[in-house]
Amino acid sequence: MQIPSKYDASKVESKWYDYWMNNNYFHSKPDEREPYTIVIPPPNVTGVLHMGHMLNNTIQDVLIRRARLLGKNACWVPGTDHASIATEAKVVAKLKEQGIDKNDLTRDEFLSHAWDWTHEYGGVILEQLKKLGCSCDWDRTKFTMDDDMSEAVIKVFVDLHQKGLIYRGYRMVNWDPEAQTTLSDEEVIHEERTDKLYYVKYQIEDENEYVTIATTRPETILGDTAICINPNDERFTNLKGKKVIVPLCNRTIPIIEDDYVDIEFGTGCLKVTPAHDVNDKEIGDRHNLEVIDVLNADGSMNSFGLHHEGKDRVVARKDVSKELESLGLLVKTESITHNVGTSERTKAVIEPRLSDQWFLKMEDLVKPAIEAVLGENADIKLFPKKFENTYRHWMENIRDWNISRQLLWGQQIPAYFYGDGKEDFVVAENVEKAIELAKERTGKSNLKAADLKQDTDALDTWFSSWLWPMSVFDGILNPENEEIKYYYPTNDLVTGPDILFFWVARMIIAGYEYKGEKPFKNVYLTGLVRDKQRRKMSKSLGNSPDALKLIEDYSADGVRVGLLLSSAAGNDLMFDEALCQQGKAFGNKIWNAFNLTNLWEINYNIKQPNSSKIALDWYEAKFNTTLVEIEDHFSKYRLSDALMAIYKLIYDDFCGWLLEIVKPAYQQPIDAKTYNKVMSIFEDNLKILHPFMPFLTEDIWQYIAERTPEEALIVAKWPEVKPINKVIISQFDFASEVISGIRNVRKEKNIAFKDAIGFFVINNEKSDAAFDDVISKLGNLDTIEYITEPVEGAMTFRVKSNEYFIPMEGAIDVEAEIKKLTEELNYTEGFLKSVQKKLSNERFVAGAPEQVVNSEKKKEADALAKIETLKASLASLD
Repeated sequence: MQIPSKYDASKVESKWYDYWMNNNYFHSKPDEREPYTIVIPPPNVTGVLHMGHMLNNTIQDVLIRRARLLGKNACWVPGTDHASIATEAKVVAKLKEQGIDKNDLTRDEFLSHAWDWTHEYGGVILEQLKKLGCSCDWDRTKFTMDDDMSEAVIKVFVDLHQKGLIYRGYRMVNWDPEAQTTLSDEEVIHEERTDKLYYVKYQIEDENEYVTIATTRPETILGDTAICINPNDERFTNLKGKKVIVPLCNRTIPIIEDDYVDIEFGTGCLKVTPAHDVNDKEIGDRHNLEVIDVLNADGSMNSFGLHHEGKDRVVARKDVSKELESLGLLVKTESITHNVGTSERTKAVIEPRLSDQWFLKMEDLVKPAIEAVLGENADIKLFPKKFENTYRHWMENIRDWNISRQLLWGQQIPAYFYGDGKEDFVVAENVEKAIELAKERTGKSNLKAADLKQDTDALDTWFSSWLWPMSVFDGILNPENEEIKYYYPTNDLVTGPDILFFWVARMIIAGYEYKGEKPFKNVYLTGLVRDKQRRKMSKSLGNSPDALKLIEDYSADGVRVGLLLSSAAGNDLMFDEALCQQGKAFGNKIWNAFNLTNLWEINYNIKQPNSSKIALDWYEAKFNTTLVEIEDHFSKYRLSDALMAIYKLIYDDFCGWLLEIVKPAYQQPIDAKTYNKVMSIFEDNLKILHPFMPFLTEDIWQYIAERTPEEALIVAKWPEVKPINKVIISQFDFASEVISGIRNVRKEKNIAFKDAIGFFVINNEKSDAAFDDVISKLGNLDTIEYITEPVEGAMTFRVKSNEYFIPMEGAIDVEAEIKKLTEELNYTEGFLKSVQKKLSNERFVAGAPEQVVNSEKKKEADALAKIETLKASLASLD
């Protein structure tokens, strides 16, 4: 076969991906082999590939490709998430551009637009993952809104409701006024902000006296229904039983007493606004206070806002404060730093809001999931282990999960109302079953579908994705089917620590509830991708590279290597494009090494040189040592360490040493025995590198020999660890230092490599001569002679206690060399005196920082060592 001189990734990558797809290597079905299963964390259906996806999916592909090489039945299930809030926001924005208001559409009309959007943009990210080399079983691609997936979600809702775990409650929830939906507590990000604290006076009814409260939300004053004091606060005993007048609206409200009020905080008087604060709501419940909501769903003021109606809450805040000031009721303002809840998705400031919502009781459901990760016989391991503390905190402080969302895109809650009362509903998997239940409940046998009204809310997206490891194998609808029994529990989950609770913990909860078993054995939590300045990648900062452009510039293999060289489990990844360039250069190095072997002429009649034999024996020992090391790294999910071990083995040991030792002299052939062994070694190198650099390795593998589809690298056999000859590794390490010493002398004295040189050894170490042929070849030595006395007129160096001599007769101008060495010796001795003078100064040693003193001591030690070497070289030239 004609082998290109240069590696062209753009042609190779599409060629081999098509080949893998056409030969169905990615597809899995149950058989007698051990399964190895990964389910992809489903990206948003309308998303595009970003650096976080690149890292996460590279890691998954490394694990799945290695499992294939280990002979396991590797199954990687891909798919996408319908992402209710994000997708609905995009569809609403698109409709707005077309002059269509979402509120003017029926549910079905809006969903038709949402499906059009999904079909147009959905799945783009999965096609992009193919460019990265991801070997997913594309035949199994799932979407959380597929009919069977939605059916499973509804079935679980009905089941949990029947168990008494799902209930409908009028509660204070987290309201996102931009997305206009509720959020679970976990979807609220608390940010530290500096705001104004307004001190406002309320006039006591029928008196000319006032009480002062402090608030960050003066616009909600219009919803106040009481002022509260602590019953033990002696400052306000005169206020007990009185009433105050609410500024602006002039409503009269009572002064009440409750232990909740902190005597030390603020003014000691608390405005109570039950509609807009969770603590105020609890006080209001205890004292039967009226609830007045002053805000619309979009965060603007409603009719209770009086003349501020229609204004956004932030605008109203400023206007109300100005009005209070003009009325002489604003005492003062101060700056206050406090935590403010914001929406994870839209970044809008969250409003506490009272509404009827659906909740899932978590207290009992969570118990098996706590035991599974944190118990004495934990079934699930988190990597890195430090995330167990985060997991414990979330799970032990869990609250009921608000699972309803005021959205259209998503699974519609299967609750059907047959009357106007809050409890006049039934929960069923479809309307037909709902009619039967409603007939039983009401005794009305003539009820029809038109008499029922389905709850308009959709379920939280996480309520579908928490079933993902089961539902992708139809494990909810058909719990005893062959696939769920074979593939579940899955093996490894690779995801980000930011969704440890949102998704990982909930999948564990669902797994124990519906399968009585863990959903996966190991969770590998990757770091967040940051730039070189440690900033989070974001569009607004312009520091997030175009993932596909990176692949175009550096190849998929180069980008995969670049990402993994900079990643570590649980630690943020400082991404630098230079690492992708390093990955590309590594690929070129391997390609050039292959090209070198391809240029060799093979002779079947010549004998194998001893230098080649021992070098091949050494590399085999080195390869097996590295194989043990990378097996250990894989077991601990230290994939970047595994890659670095392979990188060093191939770059340094294979390319830097082995090929240099075995390559034949210019225009000379190589013996067949050495060549065949080198190519066998090359193939083993490709096997262990394949999970990281799949395209390059498959390309070289197919060039080495003609292969049938059954012999492709993607389904080759991972090398088995053989006994390790540790002695030969130690001998080589010693020999490599000797070779480096010879090369240094040649470099210093400008002795060309083509000129053979003499070499003498005083063997104080009693080192084995096994590598003498290797030393001789790489040093281009005339001979190696073992002696007992130093050689006059020679350059010398040491390795441990051995002394080595390279005669300089004829090679250099001895007088010029003596002059040069003498000058260098004089300079170094002068430098040493200046350093020692500093160190003999007690004030300097006592007063200077420790690292400065240590630095001077190191300079002294280095100078002394250099002087010894210079004197030895001068003595040998005399």
